[in-house]
Amino acid sequence: MRSLAVFALLRWSAMQLLWLALAPIAASAAPVPVDSRVCHGTSPVDVADAAADTIAFTCGGTPAAYQGASLWLRLQPQSYLPAGQAATLLVHQTRFDRLAVGFRYTDGRIEWQRVRKGAFGDHWRPGAQIAFTPNDRSASVTTILVRIDNLASAQLLRLRIVDDGEADLETGILAALIGAALTLLLAGALYNLSLAIGIRRQYLAWQGVWAIAVFAWGIIWSQFSLLVVPGIAGTLAAQTCTALSTLSMLLATMSIFTAIGPSKAPAVLRWTMVVLGAAVAVLGVPGTLAKGPLIDLLIPVLAITALGNLLSAVLCMAWGMRRGSAEARDLLAAWSVPMAAVALTQFVDIGSRLWGGGAQILVLFASAWQTIWLSIAASRRLARLRAERDLARAAEARASRLAERDPLTGIRNRRGFVDAAGALIAAADRDDATLALLLIDIDRFKTINDEHGHDAGDAVLCTIATRLTRWEGPMCVAARLGGEEFALLVAHLCGPALTSFADHVRHELAACDHSEVIGARSITASIGVTEAKGRCDFAQLYREADRALYVAKRTGRNRICRADRAAEPVEASAPVPAANQRVG
Repeated sequence: MRSLAVFALLRWSAMQLLWLALAPIAASAAPVPVDSRVCHGTSPVDVADAAADTIAFTCGGTPAAYQGASLWLRLQPQSYLPAGQAATLLVHQTRFDRLAVGFRYTDGRIEWQRVRKGAFGDHWRPGAQIAFTPNDRSASVTTILVRIDNLASAQLLRLRIVDDGEADLETGILAALIGAALTLLLAGALYNLSLAIGIRRQYLAWQGVWAIAVFAWGIIWSQFSLLVVPGIAGTLAAQTCTALSTLSMLLATMSIFTAIGPSKAPAVLRWTMVVLGAAVAVLGVPGTLAKGPLIDLLIPVLAITALGNLLSAVLCMAWGMRRGSAEARDLLAAWSVPMAAVALTQFVDIGSRLWGGGAQILVLFASAWQTIWLSIAASRRLARLRAERDLARAAEARASRLAERDPLTGIRNRRGFVDAAGALIAAADRDDATLALLLIDIDRFKTINDEHGHDAGDAVLCTIATRLTRWEGPMCVAARLGGEEFALLVAHLCGPALTSFADHVRHELAACDHSEVIGARSITASIGVTEAKGRCDFAQLYREADRALYVAKRTGRNRICRADRAAEPVEASAPVPAANQRVG
């Protein structure tokens, strides 16, 4: 129930993120599409920023011939924000050589703020954003000029004009969200890798490596890496993110491929998924290095290939789940939200919603959700496997105990007696103590079976076995060796004390009440006794006790006979109680 509750909570959170992707987050945050309100133009890279007034701007349409040159954009903040609000410009694209933003005030002054690849200074913001805010708050900004040198793709360029206070709030929210998602991803990655080692599941290892790749992508995309390595700002960071994102598709594919074996999904479907995943990774190489028109051509090809990979992966997991694969079921539940998020970004232009995080923050959270969910599912299966293992071990121990016990009487059988004797012999040897063996045989037992039936004979054996268990303890082991023969192995008894004990056992057995099954008939036993000191051989001990028992049977039964005095059987000095007399 707890895992279902966690699943429901995570699913609800994911759905909320999907819904938020389709809705504006803040009324004061305005996207700036390249439309009639935005004028654009181009110039050679060596033209100075001060020459902005000489640029020929075209309002509307799509920028062209900007790659290898400088792309200029001119926009009025009043078109996006209410008058009087201090505007912050956020740029969501970092594949360029240099970026300059000029704020033109009502008095004609232009304030320029500049960044370049490898040096964003304090302009960077979480979520691959670069923020520019006019320093003069007392004057109104009439125009914002944006100049980007050697921009890789205007198609990927996102601009937003945000109220100054709202920009700070967005930065805090986005930083907290990204930090939470990255923490979950790292924890899930390490946990999946530890599970892969612990339970030896290859797909969990691929899953862990995938989560690490996504974590690395998230660190670089969010620009948190600039806190440590500021020199990768811009093109290098964007190229690294492209490489990691396409590589992660292949790693995810391998996780599914190794989790769903040939018996759970058709080979054609599995290998189609792998080929498409590899194709995404291969296309990622030129996608990483490309500049100019090639990158615009690669975007739709990559999108189509990625969607094909996702579709084949879903079909593979669904096929495996239909064939009873628990891994396929867990993977499908775990990957449903990330796949929906990735597919959504292919069909819906999320732009820079979600506090400026856009599609990337959606994918980041979906990936964190997927990693944690798969960790929960794998842990649940591991717990189930451990429970099954514990049950199997308990059953094995129970079977082992049963194998050492006589099924009729419940006391040790010959195998159990020999095993217990080994421990008792070792203890006697360690303590240099005496060890004695009593072999007990029920007198004329065959006549009981013949006259009263085998059920009565079994009842007699059970009663005698119960009486023998009275002496069981750390220094005494009782067993039924077979048929009507029983045994007691006793430590620290020798000489007259041993003889007295053996005679006491004979009297106790004779005093057992069998009247319910055989009436008033008395049951007696003959006992062969032998003893040895310190380390002794059990087989030799048994042979000596068996010879003594033979003498006791041959010389009249209902008596004890010691192996060291086999010629002189020892009888009880006290009379044997009547058959129906109980002894406490």
